[in-house]
Amino acid sequence: MNSRPFKLDALMASHQYGHALPREFYTSQDIYNYDIAQVWNRNWLWAGHVSQIPNSGDYFLFDYGPESIIIVRDREGEVRAHLNVCRHRGSRVCTEQSGNSRVLVCPYHAWTYELSGKLRAGHNMGEHFDPSKFGLFPVQVSVFKGLIFVCADANTPSLDPVLSQLSPLVEPYGFDDLKVAHTASFPVPANWKLAVENYLECYHCGPAHKEYSRSHSLKSPQEMAGLVEPLNARAIEVGLTPDELALVGEAAPTPFTSGYYRRYPLYQGYKTGSKSGEALAPLLGTLNGFDGGATDFDIGPLNWFLIYSDHMVGYRFVPRGLQETDIQVVWLVRADAEEGQDYDKEDLTWLWHVTSLDDERIIRHNQSGVNSQYFQPGPLGEMETSIQDFYDFYFAMISPEPEQRMAGHG
Repeated sequence: MNSRPFKLDALMASHQYGHALPREFYTSQDIYNYDIAQVWNRNWLWAGHVSQIPNSGDYFLFDYGPESIIIVRDREGEVRAHLNVCRHRGSRVCTEQSGNSRVLVCPYHAWTYELSGKLRAGHNMGEHFDPSKFGLFPVQVSVFKGLIFVCADANTPSLDPVLSQLSPLVEPYGFDDLKVAHTASFPVPANWKLAVENYLECYHCGPAHKEYSRSHSLKSPQEMAGLVEPLNARAIEVGLTPDELALVGEAAPTPFTSGYYRRYPLYQGYKTGSKSGEALAPLLGTLNGFDGGATDFDIGPLNWFLIYSDHMVGYRFVPRGLQETDIQVVWLVRADAEEGQDYDKEDLTWLWHVTSLDDERIIRHNQSGVNSQYFQPGPLGEMETSIQDFYDFYFAMISPEPEQRMAGHG
């Protein structure tokens, strides 16, 4: 476990509520290391979808910071996860990003593990060696309607209290019946928190995202307000609920677990997030039409999804180093949709490809400015309140007593 940076408490105390964080939160290697230990290792992270591992022995890796997790379907058909660290001398066991294997064999000294993580054999280790004590370190797994979440810390609370409330809201989309159509990664030379902050506000959408702003009303709360009631009526007609759910901040069961669901309107003429406004893929789940809306959907404080009527987009902002982050975007469509027949991959991915390129640029410039010794944290605007919610979560995770929430602010 990384030791607590000695300046951290003073930096937290210096943070002015409703303002950006002090510079060191984005520039200190010690704080970055602590972020991995206290935030990333102890939170539920969206790793993928069950369609990626349909058969026994199928596996893929989910990596962040210095960590690597093996997600595998075992011989009984269960989804399991293990730290990708050999119990002998620490080598990575799986070196390919995905594959199929009857057993997991370390390439260094051929220690061989069952798909369950149990050590089958460690050759020439002596008569007193007990293989039962050297299985792969287990990782918590939670599968929600086909979405796979993992958590490296055995003590992190279950997602179930949040998932039970989200379940009826997302049921019409048929998450179980999805597949990954495309995955893209956009490396950005910035601290992971700046990437998250950028995603959490649409204050920048008008100036920075011209393509997105043509179709999505989120960039203008005033315009959006007049479009919500008609959208709610259409949502009911196509088989969706207009209900909202915000299990965030003080309403979240724990600092580790939160949930959010809200459908908001696209502009007139747009059925989905496409260049033309027309459909991109077959309707999801049990939907019988397009209501002209999009859903912001979050599970936990580090996993974000945008659901249209015909596809879903998942987002991760994965730390690779102090100022190295991967913006990972995953497009999912109905499982029976055929590329080239039911959807065109270039059309499907266009909007969030160009938007992510915009985000890479603005986040990169943001980090460059924050690196200046003259940077001073400025005030958050009316469209940036979710950033303060993120700060509250973040401070709760890195506080000396992380199980306790931040005290309320006036």
